[in-house]
Amino acid sequence: MQCYRAGQFDVAIQHFQRAAEVDPTSTRVRLWLANAFTQTYIPGVDTPENVRRGELAREQYKKTIELDPHNLDALKGAAYLSLQMKKFTAARDYYRSASEVDPNDPNPYYSTAVIDWTETYQPRMELRAQLGLKPEQSLIQQTECWQVRDSNQEQVQHGIQMLKKAIELRPDYDDAMAYMNLMYRERADIQCGDVTAYDADIKAADDWVDITIATKKRRAEREAGRPRKSRVADPDHSPTTNLQ
Repeated sequence: MQCYRAGQFDVAIQHFQRAAEVDPTSTRVRLWLANAFTQTYIPGVDTPENVRRGELAREQYKKTIELDPHNLDALKGAAYLSLQMKKFTAARDYYRSASEVDPNDPNPYYSTAVIDWTETYQPRMELRAQLGLKPEQSLIQQTECWQVRDSNQEQVQHGIQMLKKAIELRPDYDDAMAYMNLMYRERADIQCGDVTAYDADIKAADDWVDITIATKKRRAEREAGRPRKSRVADPDHSPTTNLQ
């Protein structure tokens, strides 16, 4: 733990590995081993060594969950790392498990919606690029619109429901509000042939932009009037929970 706190993650990994050999059933040891591997993983870098470190971290999170299926830190750590590694199916499954353990935590719902948006945004934008559409041009009048609607509609609606749940649990969740704007724009562009529905979704998206800005402003005003407090890190608190 001293090495971990000092940022000497490779040395910390060696000690955690020895500790795991001494007590293979210790969830605390395996969780911190997973955290240490995660600290050495660089998102978006696809070198064999970097990918290997990510997989080693995922393996330790998995072993922690096998020992304790209700370990929230392990579930959320595995989910977040899987998301960073673009393993969306695994990330969604871990976030679902985390929400089952703690239904009142808004973070897994929000993170699931981010996955929904990522998986629907990319194919839609690829189709728009193939059709040569400009940003101000909608997809709804194109014959190909129905193709992307069939593949994206259910996931877009699921993402909106997940964001609503997150905001219900945390009314000032401005990140979720920002993604609500994005999800409504996703839905607008697949309202094939329905100009009225398209316009309604664009208006809803614009409204969420205004709500997000107002929420951020209120938070800034509250924080400006609040006395600063010193923050002391809890040495036994998993850093993965702060990544959500």
